Amino acid sequence: MSRRKTELKAEGFTVRSGMRNSVVAGPPAAGAFRERPSKATNFRKFYERGDFPMALMHDSKGNRIAWKVEIEKLDYYHYLPLFFDGLCETAHPYDFFARQGIHDLLDHGGSKILPVIPQLIIPITNALNTRNRKVICTTLKALQHLVVSADMVGQALVPYYRQILPIFNIFKNVNINSGDGIDYSQRKRENIGDLIQETLEMFERYGGADAFINIKYMVPTYQSCMIN
Repeated sequence: MSRRKTELKAEGFTVRSGMRNSVVAGPPAAGAFRERPSKATNFRKFYERGDFPMALMHDSKGNRIAWKVEIEKLDYYHYLPLFFDGLCETAHPYDFFARQGIHDLLDHGGSKILPVIPQLIIPITNALNTRNRKVICTTLKALQHLVVSADMVGQALVPYYRQILPIFNIFKNVNINSGDGIDYSQRKRENIGDLIQETLEMFERYGGADAFINIKYMVPTYQSCMIN
């Protein structure tokens, strides 16, 4: 009778891994692209309490926010970080109000935006760290709008690249290769790799003289868009 040899699973570089019937298991997945659950946001709490002066309006162009006060008169120190905190939201209507509210505030903020930049970094970092691709795309679009929303905002973001850009480096090369099919994410601007490249180029253009060297430090594969 032939004896049936049983395989022993073993971790690498252990005594058991050197045994005759052992099979060395590979290392566990690092999980760099795995989604992280997000905590309950202050934006949702304030929305459910009815603290935001806004309502949902339907018209021929779709949904939009009907503001109950003039946006220019809002306290940006209070409201802008709250709306950026809502970037982590993926459920309706929280995601819509957070996304549209950010763009409305950035459109009308002017000189009120620059002093609030330090308060926006933690919400932006939290949204990117969810690794949720929809959330990342929404955050990248908000960052692109933020950079051009007022003078000096791009330069004010440079000291915070160490908090913002690590996720850029992870997802920079994540693009959809659809072969003969159609990549509808390009039309919807939901291709993470393309959005990251666009955002990095905007950071370089509006970030001043120190922008490129700081981007290059955090995203080594980035190539300058300013080279003639």
